[in-house]
Amino acid sequence: MAVRSGGRYGHFIRWIFILIDFIVLNAAYLITCLIIGDVHSLPFFSKQVWLMLNLAFCVVVYVLSSLHDKRAVYIDRVLIHLVKYVLLHAVIFLMLVSFVDSLPKWRYVFLFYGIFTLSLSLWWIVSRKLLKWYRSKGYNYKKIIIIGGDHAGAGVRLMEQLEEDQGYGYHVVGYFDSEPRDDLPCYTASIDTLEDFLNKNSVDEMYCTLPENERNDLQNMINLAESNAIDFYYVPQLSKYISRRFDIETLGVVPVMSVRPHPLNNPLNQFTKRAFDLFFSSLVLLFSPIIFIPIAIGIKLSSIGPVFFKQERTGYRGRSFMCYKFRTMRVNDKSDTLQATKDDPRKTKFGNFLRKTSLDELPQFINVFMGDMSIVGPRPHMIQQTKEYSELIDKYMLRHTIKPGITGWAQVNGYRGPTDELWLMEKRVELDVWYAENWNFMLDIKIMFLTIFNAIRGEKNAL
Repeated sequence: MAVRSGGRYGHFIRWIFILIDFIVLNAAYLITCLIIGDVHSLPFFSKQVWLMLNLAFCVVVYVLSSLHDKRAVYIDRVLIHLVKYVLLHAVIFLMLVSFVDSLPKWRYVFLFYGIFTLSLSLWWIVSRKLLKWYRSKGYNYKKIIIIGGDHAGAGVRLMEQLEEDQGYGYHVVGYFDSEPRDDLPCYTASIDTLEDFLNKNSVDEMYCTLPENERNDLQNMINLAESNAIDFYYVPQLSKYISRRFDIETLGVVPVMSVRPHPLNNPLNQFTKRAFDLFFSSLVLLFSPIIFIPIAIGIKLSSIGPVFFKQERTGYRGRSFMCYKFRTMRVNDKSDTLQATKDDPRKTKFGNFLRKTSLDELPQFINVFMGDMSIVGPRPHMIQQTKEYSELIDKYMLRHTIKPGITGWAQVNGYRGPTDELWLMEKRVELDVWYAENWNFMLDIKIMFLTIFNAIRGEKNAL
């Protein structure tokens, strides 16, 4: 049996992270006491309070420290997990301290948790960036093999996801199929050679993507994984557009996958997203004359025509609405059918600047305020585009299960601008559907931040 390597020191990293979490906790407590002033005369400073803070954190670490074991995790998920961390700690701490001491004044409690939350979030974000950099250099990686037929493309998609970002520390060392293929960058062979490969090579994780007609071999795969101390994962053959989270349940001894509800089907999530849209769009529109007036003057000086460009777009549940933008082209009769290109002669010089900086999208805050759009969501397409792509791309209309947005997950991942090749629109649809099925408020904040950053930096795909 081969000895595993590459990821064997991962548990040390986990405990280092937990240790520094404790240091951050105690540093936040010390800073709070120093801010308060005469710490020895205040009830928040005592050995009992200090002990209860750390004891509560021990419980939180035991319950919620699984995040430190995950390799592929996004910042929005980190922040959501952090909120759970802090809230659970606050509940446990206040319960414990109420038994052994008088409750501290609430302003001290809020001050401490404000400092603690800010410090811990900064540490978690920075530490994960450092860990991704460390893994991208070839350290603390996990060796992966993928087994199974590729009838639905699941195996190749999985390999692309695992190796898409080297910072997560996954390295695919083998791909085994009933019909070996030679177009992959890793070692490929027949499934019959799998056992011999495992005896000669170290492997950390095994992913099985066998389709329905080959699942008789599934138990053999599990046995091979167990006998070689390899973590086994089964990947169900689902459409690439189905990216929602599933819960595994059992009915007796029968495993059953249940689909988690769509996040924005939850009334509380709907209210949160709409409330934020109203607040932010109102704020933007309140100060809009400062930006809108200079842009309007620039448009008028650049060419003859209206300041605003209005176009019918596809919105929520396929319903059409009138979308507003600053006009960036000379008035023409092809604006509703012909998509802009890089060197489009219809664009004005000032209009090109507006597109490059995404300032042409600002009037869409009017659409957000009116409820036709959201700040974050799939970009609304022209009616003609919707008709064409709904016939060419499977599950295309799933992107309309939520309101369209001024910016979106596809845009901040580089898929904006013209879609002169079908695969570009397919990838955009895939990312839009992923956003709809994995929405959370922190993800919206992340997308907004990335949009502003990209606008300042300038985007090559902004045409």
